Parts: sequence; C-alpha cells; structure tokens
Amino acid sequence: MAHSSSSGLTFKLHPLVIVNISDHYTRVKTQLNPPASICSSGNGSNNGEGKLQQNPRVYGCVIGVQRGRTVEIFNSFELLFDPSTQTLDRSFLEKKQELYKKVFPEFYILGWYSTGSDAEEADMHIHKALMDINESPVYVLLNPAINHAQKDLPVTIYESELHVIDGIPQLIFAHTSYTIETVEAERISVDHVAHLKPSDGGSAATQLAAHLTGIHSAIKMLNSRIRVLYQYLAAMQKGDIPCDNSLLRQVSSLLRRLPAMESERFQDDFLMEYNDKLLITYLAMITNCSSTMNEVVDKFNTAYDRTSRRGGRTTFM
Repeated sequence: MAHSSSSGLTFKLHPLVIVNISDHYTRVKTQLNPPASICSSGNGSNNGEGKLQQNPRVYGCVIGVQRGRTVEIFNSFELLFDPSTQTLDRSFLEKKQELYKKVFPEFYILGWYSTGSDAEEADMHIHKALMDINESPVYVLLNPAINHAQKDLPVTIYESELHVIDGIPQLIFAHTSYTIETVEAERISVDHVAHLKPSDGGSAATQLAAHLTGIHSAIKMLNSRIRVLYQYLAAMQKGDIPCDNSLLRQVSSLLRRLPAMESERFQDDFLMEYNDKLLITYLAMITNCSSTMNEVVDKFNTAYDRTSRRGGRTTFM
C-alpha cells in the first residue's frame, strides 16, 4: 500500500454515500446479531447455533460522475458477495447498474465500498473484478468502529496504482484525499437525521431544542477551556510554572478580540436586535389570531346563511 496517490485527481464525496454504507452495515449486523429479547423468544434459546459476528463486512458499488480531473461520488448501492468463494454476483450487479442508468443516465460505476479498519489483501481481488466496468475503480472504506477521540470522518478513499515490486508489476492501494460535497436536499436530510430524539420514545424534539442543546454544549466546552487557561495563568502568576512570554502575547491578543459588552455600541445593537425579535414574535401572534378570527367569521357566515334561507335571517357579516 502506498502512502498517497500520485494521480492528481480531486475526489468529492457526498454524505448520501456515507449514510448508505452506515445503514447497510447496521442492517447486516442487526440481522446477524439479533437482540437478546428476540433470541430468547420462541423456542427459548438459540442452542448455540452460530456465533455472533462482531464486525461483519458489507460490500457495494459507488456511482457518480467524472468531469476532467474531478471525481464526484453521488450515491451507492449494495452488492451480493460470497465470502467463502470471494466472488461477486455479476447478474445482480448488472441488473442494479441497468436500473440506475434508467433513473440517473449520467451516473456510472466509479468503484466499490466496504467496511473495515484497513484494506486487506482479499480486497484487491474484488478490485480487479470490477476493472472490466471501470479500468481504474476507487475503493471507499468506512471504519464502523467508534472512536470518540477521532475528529475527522472514518472514511478512506483508495486508488489503485501499478508499482514494480521486486521486479514484478503489482497493483497496490494508494491513499487519496477527498472533500465533502453537499447539495441542498442532502443538507436538509442530514439535518433531519441529526435531530435529537427523546429517550422515552415520544415525539421528536423540536428544532429549537436541538439548536439550544448545541449552543449549550458549545458554551460548556468554551467554559472548560477558559477555566484551563485561567488556571494556567494563575499558576504562572504565582511562580509555580515559568513565565512564557509568547503565550502571554497570544492571550493578550485573544482578549483584545473579544467584544466589549459594557460599551454603549454593544448595548444599542443588543437592544435593537432584541426589539426586532419581539416585534417578529408579536406580528406572528397577530397573524395567527387574525387567521383564527377569519375562520370563525367564515363559519358564522356559513351557519347564518343557511338559517336565513330557512327562516329569513341575514348573515352575520
């Protein structure tokens, strides 16, 4: 495996691909490792039939377009793979490719995806099997293991390169960088998926609650970092640790960038924005009351109009 690719291609990965791979892995793992309540129901126990698979691997194809030196991966679909014989179901692959061509005629198969912590030797066999569809397929690898300390996405994209090793030309995987590209529909979908769900199984939390929760977490993190910085400066002032002039200059520069909350300009801007918010809320309440009154008037008019036809009464308004 090479550390980095030398092709010079620019890869753009859409969130839909990551969501599809995660959903595929979750469904397969749930089917292979059902909950204990399901296993214990029915005939009592599973009598030791089969062992739980902690990290099953799933396989599929990624589709998209390539415009010049830019490769954009839009979507993906699943593949039927036999681990015992290391073969793909070609008829199923061709059928899925034909169906996607009818809906997305501009998309074509760019490569394939799998789950795992790292690329394996057996992955090269699948990679070579897809070269009759794409002469230079890409390999998208998603690591399903949860690492809370990891800040970036657990997704790696590989390209295949021909290297001469010990005088023998061989295909090897090479890391390549990528960026996340989204469209408006994907942003709405990802935002909907990221909404908080209540633990009691009730209705979904509102968007305001999710927004306030995010703000609370950000303020809590900021407070903890300021506390660490304050303790460090206090220890420096007491002489417990040596004085670092470069750090003091950075802290001083950071404090000068903070807004002065006691200034007259800040108070004017704050009151103006606060009054604007109150005005918008007040107008929304008036609009809602007007709409309700309009519905009531329509109902009265309908009721009195029917009565006037029978007994001679006039309409209410």
